[in-house]
Amino acid sequence: MTVQQIRALGPALSSFLDDFGDCFIDSDTRYQLREYMQGQFSNLQCKSVEPIALLMDVPPRTLQEFLSLSRWDHDRLRDTMQRVVARDHAEQQAIGIIDESGHPKKGTKTACVYRQYCGASGKIDNCVMSVHLSYASFDGQFRTMIDSDLYLPEKEWDAKRRREAGIPDSLVYRPKHHIALEQLRRALDNGVRFAWVTADEWYGEKPAFVQGLEELGLRFVLEIPKNLMGWLYEPDDPDAKRGEVQNLVRWSGPMLRQEWVQYRLKDTDKGPLVWEVRAAPFWMKRDGKVVGPNWLVAARDRLDQDTIKYFLSNAPAGVPLEVILHVGFSRWPVERTLEDEKSELGLSHFMVRKYPSVLRHLRITQVSHLFLARQTERLRGKKSGGDGLPGASGGRFAAGCPDAAPGGPQAAAGEGGPAHPGRSKAQRRGQSITHQDATEGAPCKRDPPRQAPLLRPAAAGVALWD
Repeated sequence: MTVQQIRALGPALSSFLDDFGDCFIDSDTRYQLREYMQGQFSNLQCKSVEPIALLMDVPPRTLQEFLSLSRWDHDRLRDTMQRVVARDHAEQQAIGIIDESGHPKKGTKTACVYRQYCGASGKIDNCVMSVHLSYASFDGQFRTMIDSDLYLPEKEWDAKRRREAGIPDSLVYRPKHHIALEQLRRALDNGVRFAWVTADEWYGEKPAFVQGLEELGLRFVLEIPKNLMGWLYEPDDPDAKRGEVQNLVRWSGPMLRQEWVQYRLKDTDKGPLVWEVRAAPFWMKRDGKVVGPNWLVAARDRLDQDTIKYFLSNAPAGVPLEVILHVGFSRWPVERTLEDEKSELGLSHFMVRKYPSVLRHLRITQVSHLFLARQTERLRGKKSGGDGLPGASGGRFAAGCPDAAPGGPQAAAGEGGPAHPGRSKAQRRGQSITHQDATEGAPCKRDPPRQAPLLRPAAAGVALWD
């Protein structure tokens, strides 16, 4: 944005920042937040402290101290932002998306820097890693980041380096999936409600992460690696032989008795994105016990059948397969949010070194993105929190493929028939599950798990498994 465009947003920005007043002890510091955000909105090539200060005509040291020394509560800033999202952008079928991002840095002085794989550079690189939680409407039209934390590597950060980088003694090494669970707990405590949580296979393969989601009462669709072990039947012995999901999908009876069914996930500039799908109940071993059933969903690219994604879901009663697919393929909002924050707001442009300064920069960038997301929504003329689902209009088809999210929100929480994978093996043995539509059920954060079969839409007319 130009300076004139930024100034035109002044009244809206002032009104927006009224909610954050109690994060600061004086008006000067609060005004510095506004100046920092306006600098992020600008068309500066580099949005670090000094260029922002020069653009806003304030001494660079003033904004440096704003990030490093000024007394204000960046945790309260994050909590207030989450409460604003819960108040103004609540949606019945909102999706929480976990992801991480690398910020390449030179040298060894920046807090939490470490040589590790960095997605931004596509290689092992010297970078700072951050873990993020994003909030997206079911259709992805409204999306914003609601939490960010720095990942402190387990190695190389001794007491001396920690002191020099301003890392508090209370901060200890935490695996990324533990950080993600903490972020979800905070968001729930601040009133944010998720109908679904999704993450990539790095998180989906962690038993502690899956168990943590279950304990929080959250529905999930997680990508899992092809070598994750489990069963497509409920074993009597937890030491019974397990199979890798890639082999179960390829060779097991419950999968082989199914046809690959095509679903159109979305339309792209190159045409419809269509994947072929199979699914079945799935049990795993955790802490020496058999846990399940969950759903194992395999999705194969119709145009490249060697490309297969595997998903694990605890979808509750009667949730249509299209909805699970939609959630599983819904990580793009967080990728787009990270792209916007990096390219438009300077998320990775920080040139400060101390831990509090870097963390404050991440939190402010979240607030800046929320403001712009609200402005985008206003200009679009569409209120967030709508209940419409992608593909809901008229049951459209492409190349004979069911749309990947028909129905309204009730379809995402509907009830199915009495047969389900949670029944006893004797009850399930030899039983065919006939197709039926999902009917309305009340969506709830703590829905009872899997009280009905997962069924294909009426257009498919085929039972999900035998």
